[in-house]
Amino acid sequence: MANNNSGRRNRTLIPEAQNGLDKFKMEVASEIGLSNYEQVDKGNLSSRQNGSVGGEMVKRMVESYEKSL
Repeated sequence: MANNNSGRRNRTLIPEAQNGLDKFKMEVASEIGLSNYEQVDKGNLSSRQNGSVGGEMVKRMVESYEKSL
């Protein structure tokens, strides 16, 4: 089965949230030891490093949602 998302970039469903997500990403990256994440060529980082940032963001968003229930 073909992947329908091939060649497409992830997109923010609410464009107004993009700045907040970028700020959140830099905050998380800094906290896990990637202090200059914004200026770094992400292609030179390992999958583990890049994945750690996104994984931690998701973890925190889920925790925040669960607390609001």
